[in-house]
Amino acid sequence: MNYSRRFILYLGGLSIVSFFSLRCRPSFLFNPKAETINPPKFENPYTDGENAVVGIVGGENIKEMVREAVSLIGGLEKMDVKGKSILVKPNVVTGDPHPTTTNPEVLKAVVEILYKEGAKRVIVGDMSALLTLSTARNMRRTGLTRAAKEAGAEVVYFEDYDWVEVELSDTRYIQKVYVSEWIYKADRVVNLPVIKTHKYAAYSICFKNFIGATHLKQRPYFIDRSHWEEIISEINQAYTPHLNIIDGTTSMIGGGPRKGTEAKTNIILASGDRIAADVVGLGIIKSFGKWHKVVDKGVWEQRQIKTALGLGLGVGKGKIELRDKALEGHNNDFEDIVQKVKRYIKVN
Repeated sequence: MNYSRRFILYLGGLSIVSFFSLRCRPSFLFNPKAETINPPKFENPYTDGENAVVGIVGGENIKEMVREAVSLIGGLEKMDVKGKSILVKPNVVTGDPHPTTTNPEVLKAVVEILYKEGAKRVIVGDMSALLTLSTARNMRRTGLTRAAKEAGAEVVYFEDYDWVEVELSDTRYIQKVYVSEWIYKADRVVNLPVIKTHKYAAYSICFKNFIGATHLKQRPYFIDRSHWEEIISEINQAYTPHLNIIDGTTSMIGGGPRKGTEAKTNIILASGDRIAADVVGLGIIKSFGKWHKVVDKGVWEQRQIKTALGLGLGVGKGKIELRDKALEGHNNDFEDIVQKVKRYIKVN
Protein backbone atom coordinates (compact mmCIF):
# COMPACT_ATOMS: atom_id res chain seq x y z
CA MET A 1 0.00 0.00 0.00
CA ASN A 2 1.34 3.46 -0.94
CA TYR A 3 1.12 6.30 1.56
CA SER A 4 1.41 10.00 0.80
CA ARG A 5 4.19 12.01 2.37
CA ARG A 6 1.51 14.06 4.13
CA PHE A 7 0.05 10.95 5.75
CA ILE A 8 3.46 9.66 6.84
CA LEU A 9 4.32 13.04 8.38
CA TYR A 10 1.03 13.06 10.21
CA LEU A 11 1.55 9.55 11.62
CA GLY A 12 5.06 10.45 12.70
CA GLY A 13 3.82 13.57 14.42
CA LEU A 14 1.05 11.66 16.14
CA SER A 15 3.53 9.14 17.50
CA ILE A 16 5.65 11.85 19.07
CA VAL A 17 2.71 13.80 20.42
CA SER A 18 1.02 10.68 21.78
CA PHE A 19 4.18 9.76 23.68
CA PHE A 20 4.60 13.16 25.33
CA SER A 21 0.98 14.33 25.63
CA LEU A 22 -1.11 11.39 26.82
CA ARG A 23 -3.14 13.68 29.04
CA CYS A 24 -4.78 15.35 26.02
CA ARG A 25 -8.23 14.40 24.75
CA PRO A 26 -8.27 11.91 21.81
CA SER A 27 -10.33 14.29 19.66
CA PHE A 28 -7.33 16.54 19.16
CA LEU A 29 -5.59 13.76 17.18
CA PHE A 30 -8.39 12.42 14.97
CA ASN A 31 -11.57 13.67 13.31
CA PRO A 32 -13.58 15.03 16.22
CA LYS A 33 -17.30 14.68 16.77
CA ALA A 34 -18.23 18.28 16.21
CA GLU A 35 -21.39 20.32 16.00
CA THR A 36 -21.71 22.28 12.75
CA ILE A 37 -22.23 26.00 13.29
CA ASN A 38 -22.56 29.16 11.26
CA PRO A 39 -20.04 31.67 12.60
CA PRO A 40 -21.48 35.05 13.58
CA LYS A 41 -21.08 37.89 11.12
CA PHE A 42 -20.58 41.52 12.10
CA GLU A 43 -19.22 44.71 10.61
CA ASN A 44 -15.80 46.08 11.52
CA PRO A 45 -16.52 48.94 13.96
CA TYR A 46 -13.07 50.46 13.43
CA THR A 47 -13.65 52.31 10.17
CA ASP A 48 -13.75 55.85 8.86
CA GLY A 49 -16.20 55.87 5.99
CA GLU A 50 -15.11 53.09 3.64
CA ASN A 51 -11.62 52.95 5.09
CA ALA A 52 -10.34 50.49 7.70
CA VAL A 53 -8.38 52.30 10.38
CA VAL A 54 -5.01 51.03 11.62
CA GLY A 55 -3.24 52.53 14.61
CA ILE A 56 0.55 52.34 14.78
CA VAL A 57 2.34 53.48 17.92
CA GLY A 58 6.01 53.62 18.76
CA GLY A 59 7.35 53.84 22.30
CA GLU A 60 8.79 51.90 25.22
CA ASN A 61 5.95 51.67 27.76
CA ILE A 62 4.03 48.65 26.48
CA LYS A 63 0.77 49.32 28.30
CA GLU A 64 0.67 52.93 27.09
CA MET A 65 1.42 51.76 23.55
CA VAL A 66 -1.41 49.22 23.57
CA ARG A 67 -3.85 51.73 25.04
CA GLU A 68 -2.86 54.42 22.53
CA ALA A 69 -2.98 52.12 19.49
CA VAL A 70 -6.53 51.07 20.35
CA SER A 71 -7.48 54.67 21.14
CA LEU A 72 -6.23 55.83 17.74
CA ILE A 73 -8.73 53.59 15.98
CA GLY A 74 -11.68 54.45 18.22
CA GLY A 75 -11.24 52.73 21.58
CA LEU A 76 -12.54 49.54 23.18
CA GLU A 77 -16.00 51.02 23.62
CA LYS A 78 -16.56 50.42 19.91
CA MET A 79 -16.47 46.65 20.47
CA ASP A 80 -18.58 46.87 23.64
CA VAL A 81 -16.51 44.86 26.13
CA LYS A 82 -18.41 45.84 29.28
CA GLY A 83 -19.85 42.80 31.02
CA LYS A 84 -18.59 40.52 28.24
CA SER A 85 -16.36 37.44 28.13
CA ILE A 86 -13.28 38.04 25.97
CA LEU A 87 -11.01 35.41 24.42
CA VAL A 88 -7.49 36.69 23.80
CA LYS A 89 -5.63 34.54 21.23
CA PRO A 90 -1.84 35.03 21.38
CA ASN A 91 0.74 33.22 19.24
CA VAL A 92 2.06 30.22 21.21
CA VAL A 93 3.35 28.17 18.28
CA THR A 94 6.29 26.87 20.38
CA GLY A 95 7.93 27.39 23.75
CA ASP A 96 10.43 29.88 22.30
CA PRO A 97 10.44 33.51 23.51
CA HIS A 98 9.14 36.45 21.52
CA PRO A 99 9.14 37.28 18.67
CA THR A 100 8.55 33.59 17.89
CA THR A 101 5.64 33.90 20.31
CA THR A 102 3.68 36.85 21.68
CA ASN A 103 5.49 39.03 24.21
CA PRO A 104 4.02 38.19 27.65
CA GLU A 105 4.18 41.86 28.66
CA VAL A 106 1.94 42.73 25.70
CA LEU A 107 -0.49 39.99 26.70
CA LYS A 108 -0.54 41.22 30.30
CA ALA A 109 -1.20 44.80 29.17
CA VAL A 110 -4.07 43.72 26.90
CA VAL A 111 -5.77 41.69 29.64
CA GLU A 112 -5.40 44.49 32.20
CA ILE A 113 -6.84 47.05 29.79
CA LEU A 114 -9.79 44.79 28.95
CA TYR A 115 -10.64 44.43 32.64
CA LYS A 116 -10.23 48.16 33.21
CA GLU A 117 -12.72 48.80 30.41
CA GLY A 118 -15.29 46.55 32.08
CA ALA A 119 -14.77 43.04 30.70
CA LYS A 120 -16.40 40.47 32.96
CA ARG A 121 -14.14 37.55 32.10
CA VAL A 122 -10.93 37.27 30.05
CA ILE A 123 -9.71 33.92 28.75
CA VAL A 124 -6.31 33.41 27.13
CA GLY A 125 -6.02 30.39 24.82
CA ASP A 126 -4.12 28.80 21.96
CA MET A 127 -2.83 25.48 20.62
CA SER A 128 0.81 25.01 19.64
CA ALA A 129 2.16 23.33 16.52
CA LEU A 130 1.98 19.52 16.30
CA LEU A 131 5.63 18.77 17.05
CA THR A 132 5.94 21.35 19.83
CA LEU A 133 3.00 20.37 22.07
CA SER A 134 1.96 20.65 24.81
CA THR A 135 0.59 24.17 24.77
CA ALA A 136 0.58 24.22 28.58
CA ARG A 137 4.33 23.66 28.69
CA ASN A 138 4.95 26.24 25.98
CA MET A 139 2.87 28.88 27.71
CA ARG A 140 4.78 28.30 30.94
CA ARG A 141 8.16 28.48 29.19
CA THR A 142 7.34 31.70 27.39
CA GLY A 143 5.98 33.40 30.50
CA LEU A 144 2.54 33.75 28.93
CA THR A 145 0.82 31.71 31.64
CA ARG A 146 2.34 33.86 34.36
CA ALA A 147 1.46 37.09 32.54
CA ALA A 148 -2.14 36.01 31.92
CA LYS A 149 -2.76 34.92 35.49
CA GLU A 150 -1.09 37.97 37.01
CA ALA A 151 -3.52 40.10 35.00
CA GLY A 152 -6.47 38.02 36.19
CA ALA A 153 -7.16 35.95 33.08
CA GLU A 154 -8.06 32.28 32.83
CA VAL A 155 -5.77 30.11 30.66
CA VAL A 156 -7.06 27.36 28.36
CA TYR A 157 -5.31 24.99 25.97
CA PHE A 158 -7.46 24.28 22.95
CA GLU A 159 -6.33 20.64 22.64
CA ASP A 160 -8.08 19.92 25.95
CA TYR A 161 -11.50 21.05 24.72
CA ASP A 162 -14.11 20.35 22.05
CA TRP A 163 -14.24 21.45 18.43
CA VAL A 164 -16.93 22.83 16.18
CA GLU A 165 -17.23 22.34 12.43
CA VAL A 166 -17.52 25.32 10.11
CA GLU A 167 -18.30 24.91 6.42
CA LEU A 168 -16.43 27.25 4.09
CA SER A 169 -17.61 28.67 0.78
CA ASP A 170 -15.87 29.58 -2.49
CA THR A 171 -12.64 27.95 -1.30
CA ARG A 172 -10.28 25.80 -3.34
CA TYR A 173 -8.13 23.86 -0.90
CA ILE A 174 -10.32 23.22 2.13
CA GLN A 175 -14.12 23.04 2.37
CA LYS A 176 -14.69 22.73 6.11
CA VAL A 177 -12.60 23.36 9.18
CA TYR A 178 -12.66 22.23 12.80
CA VAL A 179 -12.23 25.20 15.13
CA SER A 180 -11.78 25.37 18.89
CA GLU A 181 -15.10 25.85 20.65
CA TRP A 182 -13.55 28.74 22.58
CA ILE A 183 -13.56 30.93 19.48
CA TYR A 184 -17.37 30.94 19.60
CA LYS A 185 -18.00 30.51 23.34
CA ALA A 186 -16.57 33.92 24.18
CA ASP A 187 -18.60 37.06 23.50
CA ARG A 188 -15.61 38.79 21.91
CA VAL A 189 -12.29 37.66 20.38
CA VAL A 190 -9.08 39.70 20.45
CA ASN A 191 -6.43 38.41 18.05
CA LEU A 192 -2.92 39.00 19.48
CA PRO A 193 -0.27 37.94 16.93
CA VAL A 194 3.34 38.94 16.50
CA ILE A 195 4.99 40.50 13.46
CA LYS A 196 7.31 37.90 11.99
CA THR A 197 8.56 36.23 8.86
CA HIS A 198 7.86 32.59 8.01
CA LYS A 199 9.88 30.18 5.88
CA TYR A 200 6.81 28.52 4.37
CA ALA A 201 4.04 31.12 4.61
CA ALA A 202 6.26 34.18 3.83
CA TYR A 203 5.02 35.96 6.94
CA SER A 204 2.90 35.40 10.06
CA ILE A 205 0.67 38.12 11.50
CA CYS A 206 -3.14 38.21 11.87
CA PHE A 207 -4.29 35.54 9.41
CA LYS A 208 -1.60 33.03 10.31
CA ASN A 209 -2.30 33.40 14.02
CA PHE A 210 -5.76 31.84 13.63
CA ILE A 211 -4.22 28.52 12.60
CA GLY A 212 -3.52 27.90 16.28
CA ALA A 213 -7.28 27.68 16.85
CA THR A 214 -7.78 24.93 14.26
CA HIS A 215 -7.59 21.16 14.52
CA LEU A 216 -4.17 19.56 14.03
CA LYS A 217 -5.35 17.48 11.07
CA GLN A 218 -6.11 20.67 9.17
CA ARG A 219 -2.90 22.55 9.63
CA PRO A 220 -1.72 23.83 6.19
CA TYR A 221 1.29 21.50 6.00
CA PHE A 222 -1.07 18.50 6.04
CA ILE A 223 -3.41 19.89 3.38
CA ASP A 224 -1.10 21.17 0.63
CA ARG A 225 2.45 22.24 1.47
CA SER A 226 2.75 24.19 -1.79
CA HIS A 227 -0.25 26.40 -0.95
CA TRP A 228 0.28 27.32 2.70
CA GLU A 229 -0.64 30.94 2.14
CA GLU A 230 -3.91 30.35 0.31
CA ILE A 231 -5.01 27.75 2.89
CA ILE A 232 -4.28 30.13 5.76
CA SER A 233 -6.63 32.72 4.30
CA GLU A 234 -9.31 30.19 3.37
CA ILE A 235 -9.38 28.86 6.95
CA ASN A 236 -9.82 32.43 8.22
CA GLN A 237 -13.26 32.48 6.62
CA ALA A 238 -14.37 30.50 9.71
CA TYR A 239 -14.13 33.44 12.10
CA THR A 240 -13.73 37.19 12.41
CA PRO A 241 -11.93 38.68 15.42
CA HIS A 242 -13.51 41.74 16.96
CA LEU A 243 -10.11 43.39 17.31
CA ASN A 244 -6.53 42.72 16.25
CA ILE A 245 -3.72 44.00 18.47
CA ILE A 246 -0.35 43.22 16.93
CA ASP A 247 2.83 42.80 18.94
CA GLY A 248 5.72 44.53 17.19
CA THR A 249 7.81 45.15 20.31
CA THR A 250 10.39 42.87 18.75
CA SER A 251 9.74 41.81 15.16
CA MET A 252 11.20 38.94 13.19
CA ILE A 253 12.40 40.40 9.91
CA GLY A 254 13.99 37.31 8.34
CA GLY A 255 13.80 33.54 8.69
CA GLY A 256 11.19 32.08 10.99
CA PRO A 257 8.82 30.91 12.17
CA ARG A 258 10.91 29.65 15.13
CA LYS A 259 14.31 31.26 14.69
CA GLY A 260 15.20 34.27 12.61
CA THR A 261 16.65 37.76 12.38
CA GLU A 262 15.15 40.04 15.02
CA ALA A 263 14.70 43.80 15.23
CA LYS A 264 13.70 45.75 18.34
CA THR A 265 10.95 47.73 16.61
CA ASN A 266 9.03 48.90 19.72
CA ILE A 267 5.74 49.10 17.82
CA ILE A 268 2.14 48.13 18.56
CA LEU A 269 -0.56 48.00 15.87
CA ALA A 270 -4.34 47.86 16.28
CA SER A 271 -7.13 47.37 13.73
CA GLY A 272 -10.48 45.70 13.24
CA ASP A 273 -9.45 44.56 9.76
CA ARG A 274 -7.04 41.64 9.27
CA ILE A 275 -6.00 42.57 5.75
CA ALA A 276 -5.27 46.16 6.75
CA ALA A 277 -3.28 45.05 9.80
CA ASP A 278 -1.33 42.45 7.84
CA VAL A 279 -0.31 44.79 5.02
CA VAL A 280 0.90 47.35 7.57
CA GLY A 281 2.84 44.62 9.36
CA LEU A 282 4.23 43.48 6.02
CA GLY A 283 5.31 47.05 5.38
CA ILE A 284 7.26 47.05 8.64
CA ILE A 285 9.04 43.82 7.68
CA LYS A 286 9.67 45.12 4.17
CA SER A 287 11.19 48.36 5.48
CA PHE A 288 14.19 46.41 6.80
CA GLY A 289 14.95 44.84 3.42
CA LYS A 290 16.06 41.49 4.86
CA TRP A 291 13.47 38.85 3.90
CA HIS A 292 13.24 38.18 0.16
CA LYS A 293 9.80 36.56 0.42
CA VAL A 294 8.46 39.96 1.53
CA VAL A 295 10.95 42.36 -0.05
CA ASP A 296 10.68 40.95 -3.57
CA LYS A 297 6.95 41.62 -4.03
CA GLY A 298 4.43 44.27 -3.13
CA VAL A 299 2.42 43.84 0.06
CA TRP A 300 -0.77 43.48 -1.98
CA GLU A 301 0.82 40.69 -4.04
CA GLN A 302 1.30 38.38 -1.07
CA ARG A 303 -0.74 35.21 -1.56
CA GLN A 304 -2.33 35.42 1.89
CA ILE A 305 -3.53 38.92 1.06
CA LYS A 306 -4.72 38.16 -2.47
CA THR A 307 -6.68 35.11 -1.31
CA ALA A 308 -8.19 37.02 1.61
CA LEU A 309 -9.28 39.81 -0.73
CA GLY A 310 -10.94 37.28 -3.02
CA LEU A 311 -12.89 35.92 -0.07
CA GLY A 312 -13.93 39.36 1.13
CA LEU A 313 -12.08 39.14 4.45
CA GLY A 314 -11.10 42.80 4.55
CA VAL A 315 -10.44 46.00 2.64
CA GLY A 316 -8.40 46.49 -0.49
CA LYS A 317 -5.79 48.93 -1.75
CA GLY A 318 -6.61 52.58 -1.11
CA LYS A 319 -9.01 51.70 1.73
CA ILE A 320 -6.65 51.97 4.71
CA GLU A 321 -6.33 54.97 7.00
CA LEU A 322 -3.09 54.75 8.97
CA ARG A 323 -2.98 56.79 12.19
CA ASP A 324 0.39 57.00 13.88
CA LYS A 325 1.72 58.33 17.16
CA ALA A 326 5.20 58.40 18.66
CA LEU A 327 5.31 58.10 22.44
CA GLU A 328 8.21 58.76 24.77
CA GLY A 329 11.07 56.35 24.14
CA HIS A 330 10.12 55.54 20.54
CA ASN A 331 12.84 54.35 18.19
CA ASN A 332 14.68 56.99 16.18
CA ASP A 333 13.58 55.29 12.95
CA PHE A 334 9.88 55.11 13.89
CA GLU A 335 8.80 58.01 11.64
CA ASP A 336 10.91 56.64 8.81
CA ILE A 337 9.26 53.21 9.14
CA VAL A 338 5.80 54.82 9.13
CA GLN A 339 6.58 56.74 5.94
CA LYS A 340 7.85 53.60 4.23
CA VAL A 341 4.75 51.68 5.30
CA LYS A 342 2.51 54.41 3.90
CA ARG A 343 4.37 54.20 0.61
CA TYR A 344 4.14 50.40 0.49
CA ILE A 345 0.42 50.28 1.19
CA LYS A 346 -0.33 53.41 -0.88
CA VAL A 347 -2.55 55.04 1.73
CA ASN A 348 -4.94 57.63 0.24
